[in-house]
Amino acid sequence: MLDLRDLRADPDRARLSQQARGADPAAVDSVLAADTRHREALSAFEAARAEQKAFGKKVAQAKGEEKQQLLAQVKELAARVKELDAEAGAAAAERDAAMRQIGNLIIEGVPVGGEDDFVVLEEVGTRRDFVAEGFAPKDHLEIGEALDIVDMTRGAKVSGARFYYLKGDGARLEHALMGLAQQIAQEESFSPLVVPNLVRPETMFGAGFLDAHADEVYHLPADDLYLTGTSEVALAGLHADEIIDLSGGPLRYAATSTCYRREAGSYGKDTKGIFRVHQFQKTEMFVYCRVEDAEAEHANLLRVERRILDALELPYRVIDVAAGDLGGPAARKFDCEAWIPTQEKYRELTSTSNCTTFQARRLNTRERDPNGSGTRIVATLNGTAATNTRPIVALLENHQQADGTVRVPEALRPFLGGMEALAPR
Repeated sequence: MLDLRDLRADPDRARLSQQARGADPAAVDSVLAADTRHREALSAFEAARAEQKAFGKKVAQAKGEEKQQLLAQVKELAARVKELDAEAGAAAAERDAAMRQIGNLIIEGVPVGGEDDFVVLEEVGTRRDFVAEGFAPKDHLEIGEALDIVDMTRGAKVSGARFYYLKGDGARLEHALMGLAQQIAQEESFSPLVVPNLVRPETMFGAGFLDAHADEVYHLPADDLYLTGTSEVALAGLHADEIIDLSGGPLRYAATSTCYRREAGSYGKDTKGIFRVHQFQKTEMFVYCRVEDAEAEHANLLRVERRILDALELPYRVIDVAAGDLGGPAARKFDCEAWIPTQEKYRELTSTSNCTTFQARRLNTRERDPNGSGTRIVATLNGTAATNTRPIVALLENHQQADGTVRVPEALRPFLGGMEALAPR
């Protein structure tokens, strides 16, 4: 969540951030009102407790009727102390609940508005002119079925809608994508990790996935565990309740994991093929750094993402995501969107978010303050190196050939035994 001291000192900044997100700025006033009640009740509680202790000494020294009178007063005071304690606790709970309705404070320069109000920062690569090449492009599912590498029918038979099988070269292509992503991440000094796919509620909450989007995650009630929709969750929880050493620079991690998303609210969207699915593989990058280094680390994550997309030889664009489409933990987010020929539009392949201190404050991840004694909250950032399904969609459509084969980008060939093209078998 936000730093309560900063909220008290500059509530207008939080109100403006909420407005830019299209969220209710009144949540800020709800926090401040509950915070005032909590502090007043807490002050009264502490004064009553001090009086209660003083009465205890008087009772010990008193005798006879005086003692009985004091005991009656002590009983009344004890009830008052209990009442004030409950009042302070209720106000704190109300304050914290209201705090959860406030997203991270956006960084200056983030576009205002919703999903369609992003700013295009750059377009990279050249889109193919299939008309000039003399053939009409096929969509990824038609190509995948012709190559016998994607099977949606059996996926639906076994698990329902939005599930799939990758077969043969399709499975190998997934492994190649994750291998390339991990290789580049290691070259960029990200330490590899294997992480849990099931996490406790406090970890899911701390990462910011149980606020506005709780309906997107799978919950196992019998165990009170959540299936993660990204390695970001487990990576954010890695150093919870720890004081980490950033004197040698940021801590950078990369993890490949299976991800699960309910895709609630996506009814009717991308129902054909493997673009929007319930289960997928993803290699995720995650950074812990000092607050003052966060924006530079964000730029670095975007650079690594672009390096991977360049290696896949895909035309793409980079967008600065508008405030209303950020998600609660992010203060700024850049997406890389690949061109999908049959849809004639760009679609998101990777995303990188600067979460500043939002997640680390919830998870109590700190560092020794380099400017003095004590500790301070660190910053966290995340970025997609690669998923399996969406890049496969983009690869099949952008690298398809008139003869039904699909050219394999050179960067993936070492992971596919030197294979230069996917072809029907």
